[in-house]
Order: sequence, then structure tokens, then C-alpha cells
Amino acid sequence: MARTESNEFAIGTKAPDFTLINTVDDKLYALNDLKGDKGTVIMFICNHCPFVIHVNKELVKLANDYKVKGINCIAISANDVENYPQDAPHLMKQLAEKEQYPFPYLYDETQEVAKAYDAACTPDFYVFDENLQSIYHGQLDDARPGNRKPVTGKDIRNALDVLLETKDIVAHQKPSVGCGIKWK
Repeated sequence: MARTESNEFAIGTKAPDFTLINTVDDKLYALNDLKGDKGTVIMFICNHCPFVIHVNKELVKLANDYKVKGINCIAISANDVENYPQDAPHLMKQLAEKEQYPFPYLYDETQEVAKAYDAACTPDFYVFDENLQSIYHGQLDDARPGNRKPVTGKDIRNALDVLLETKDIVAHQKPSVGCGIKWK
């Protein structure tokens, strides 16, 4: 299990626009169709990564907890499905249904969206305000497979609470760690 840290993504950066297919309903959606009224969390994840599998239940809980507060979550998989067939769109749909994802699970076949965000790993988290300006890019929490730390989502939850309370930008942003995105 190779460990890759997320790349830097400058705070204040406007979210790169995209239009991708949601594997759950096979419809195309643009970022503006999916963004939240008060904020948006964009997560680069995939089916097979042990780091993502480790936090899947918290991703669902987080999305459900904050959707009612005006923050939407969006999941994107950009992995090369030719070499990693377990990340294929039809299997993304199965996983989303099994885990009861309350967010769209989009497929970035060309990997252009992942490149636009300079995404490096799964999971990789980006938090944007209501104007799609970046306020946080970092880890969900300190939990990793095998480190026995509880999966709480504390770092993302803190960023979202700061956003909702219109406080200052989160000062401490620890990079996410996970499997490297499987580039073509």
C-alpha cells in the first residue's frame, strides 16, 4: 500500500469547472449543478483504495450531516480503469448503492478534472465556500488503515464548521494521505 500525500492547492483558488457523468444515474452534471448553497466538498476517491475503504462510512455520515446545512459533497474517481478494472464505472455505481452514498460519484475518464485540481491521492479533499473559492485542502482526519486512530472526520468537519460560522480560513491544513491516483 503506497502512501502518497496530496499536492498543495492554494487557499482562495477558484474551483476548476467540470462536467462529468454520475455513475449512479448515468447523467452528466456540471459543478454548478452540484455545488452547495453554503459550500462544497470535492473528494477524489476510488473503489479499491484501502485508505478510502477505511473512511467510507464517515464520508457518508459527513455528507448527510452537512447536506442539511447547505454543504454538498461530490465524489470523483479518476483512476485508470484499464489497469484497475475494480474502479470501472459500473462498479462505482454498485459501491455507491451498497454504501448508500448521499452524493454523486462522478467518473473522470480523461483524468482532466483530477489534473485541474492537481489531485494526487485517494482520498483527496477540497472544501470550497459558496463562491467556489478554496478554504481547505487536506486530510479527513488522522485515521489511516492500521494506525488504530478513530475515523472522525475532525479536520474536514472543523473546516466546514469554520466555513458555516464565517470565521477565518483554517490555519492548519495537514495534507491528505492515500494511494496515488492511477494515471494512464
